[in-house]
Amino acid sequence: MKLSSIDYLRTITAVLALGLVNPAAADDFVGQVNIIDGDTLEMHGIRIRLWGIDAPESTQLCRGDDSEQYRCGARAANELDTFIARRLVNCSPMSLDRYGRTVATCSVGGADLGDWLVRNGLALDWPEYSKGKYSADQNKAEQAGRGIWKGSYVEPWLFRVCIRAGGTPANCSDDAQAHP
Repeated sequence: MKLSSIDYLRTITAVLALGLVNPAAADDFVGQVNIIDGDTLEMHGIRIRLWGIDAPESTQLCRGDDSEQYRCGARAANELDTFIARRLVNCSPMSLDRYGRTVATCSVGGADLGDWLVRNGLALDWPEYSKGKYSADQNKAEQAGRGIWKGSYVEPWLFRVCIRAGGTPANCSDDAQAHP
């Protein structure tokens, strides 16, 4: 979904009116969330994209250490949901993305959700945005063989490019660039 410039301005105006981009109001941006996918939440009807990480898409497949495919995107979302366990989530908004979602760092019980996802091999540090904030934890997850690091996967950003080009989840999840 691409926002028109009028819709984009309306979204920014609504976010400003709610105080969601004011760091001082971040404490007020607290509530229970619905998990949309491994890196997207919804709170109070607002879509929140977790800053600095990229989790596999819901339809994305990875291969486990047994070389069998599994729905790694669905697993990331399910494990995040289990970790949050209906506890209150605190989000600190940073910006809006091109789809009108609020981009934020979010935590539960003091744990940064982006960091938790990367440490457990359920998402990747996205250096284009994070500037490497989660890279050390990603390296530890890789060395320990946690989550997607047990087998092979395609980076979520490459999976999305393949899908937009007309590929299917099955053929976009396996390619020559998948990590061993």
